[in-house]
Amino acid sequence: MEKQIIYNSNLHFEHEIWRRELFFWQDELIIFNNRLSELVTRWTKKEVLKQLDHFQNEFILHGGVIEDLLEEMEIHESRMADQDLLSHDAMDTMMVKKHMEFRKKMEIQEEIYTALKREFFRFLTKHL
Repeated sequence: MEKQIIYNSNLHFEHEIWRRELFFWQDELIIFNNRLSELVTRWTKKEVLKQLDHFQNEFILHGGVIEDLLEEMEIHESRMADQDLLSHDAMDTMMVKKHMEFRKKMEIQEEIYTALKREFFRFLTKHL
């Protein structure tokens, strides 16, 4: 069986896609938090305020996860750059394994974030 070569440039491209997606999520969270601020002034029912608090906490948690993912990606990018300096175009097995683990984290986080957005939009539809 022939070995598959995985090039730094391909992984870097995937990182760029993920980075942009994470920055987009950060922008969305700002918009969602602004919407929460508007709703707090409209509603006094404890049930609704409790849900607003829930979303605020979820947005804070998700913002922290985004920061962690960006930091982890930056470390991986730095290691890839080190390999480029050594004229290693192909990734070693350990670096590819870390990349695949990070890909899984991104996929899971995307599912979590999508579910949170869906829940928030349903809430907005009900209370706007």
